[in-house]
Amino acid sequence: MKSTITDLCEEHGYELIAMEVMPDHVHVFLSAPPKVAPAVIAKVLKGASARTLFTRHPELKKKLWGGHLWNPSYYVGTAGDVSKETVRKYIELQKAGEPDADDRKGPA
Repeated sequence: MKSTITDLCEEHGYELIAMEVMPDHVHVFLSAPPKVAPAVIAKVLKGASARTLFTRHPELKKKLWGGHLWNPSYYVGTAGDVSKETVRKYIELQKAGEPDADDRKGPA
């Protein structure tokens, strides 16, 4: 999944800053040109990654609810006054499962 998302970001001109793939979701921190709507980014990453995974593992489609890899929802936030390093650290700590006390609320 990581290589697929990395390739998609490169292909579409998105700067992939950080990513963690969890058992039931993915955290992606990226920068994209302002003319690209967040909904388009989510559609590109979710749609193409699902097609790639199902091509490689067609048996998965039968095991998933309705044959869908991704839930249609997504979360988009802006880094605004938070540094890239703060967001990157938060995403990396998601994999560890035990964020520092200062990071429990996320990048705010």
